[in-house]
Amino acid sequence: MLTNPRAERVRSVRALGRRSARERAGRFVAEGPQAARELLAFAPRTVLEVYVDSSVPERTAEFRSEPLGVPLHECSPEVFAALVDTAHPQGILAVARPIDVPLEQALDGDGGFVVVLSNVRDPGNAGTVIRGADAAGAAAVIVSDSSVDIYNPKVVRSTAGSLWHLPISIGHPVETIIDACRDAGLRVLAADGAGEVLLPDADLTGRHAWLMGNEAWGLPQEVRDLCDEVVRVPIYGHAESLNLAMAATVCMYASADTQRRGTPAVP
Repeated sequence: MLTNPRAERVRSVRALGRRSARERAGRFVAEGPQAARELLAFAPRTVLEVYVDSSVPERTAEFRSEPLGVPLHECSPEVFAALVDTAHPQGILAVARPIDVPLEQALDGDGGFVVVLSNVRDPGNAGTVIRGADAAGAAAVIVSDSSVDIYNPKVVRSTAGSLWHLPISIGHPVETIIDACRDAGLRVLAADGAGEVLLPDADLTGRHAWLMGNEAWGLPQEVRDLCDEVVRVPIYGHAESLNLAMAATVCMYASADTQRRGTPAVP
């Protein structure tokens, strides 16, 4: 039982809330039952240790029922509160190694579309787009070097476990990503309110990449000029715009629907 919230072990885990500490240690945290469950199911070899709050055994029973293959640390409520950065901890936290893959590997597949985040700064938006990409059946997510760190605890929580369900590549200049997409045979579609092509009219057949820009100002002109088409989601009501996560989800499901309808039914 860990009972000292000022212990070095506790401080080192809490420090992983900072990007510099994550990069230095080569590890990050996944907090909450859903994140821990998916991490252990889909990327068990990356898990280094698990911490559970002894005061909520009902929330953590499934993680105690069988050997995890990694150290399981019981914590007092005070210690667990010191480990996490949330106001209402959910009683379990896992420490893991990064799971991102090289850019070429993320693009080396038969999936119909990938999602690219360029200069996306908000952790909740980034995590929600990753979750939506997983739900829509995207082949991969690629995150530019100017975007939020996907290992930020808020991003990890927002993905609801989807972080471990599909290939994710990080840390590339957007120009490099666009070139790599073309080399891999993907058309690049910019999703932006300045687009002349409406989403219902866009050609979403064949392999393509959706390029999503910053929450506040979208994609700069020089980036849009590098893309094959600039597509906008039509606004039929009086809303000024859709937020990034909503627009991205609409675009991804349009691609998924087009490609599913274009695939012959399996007898």
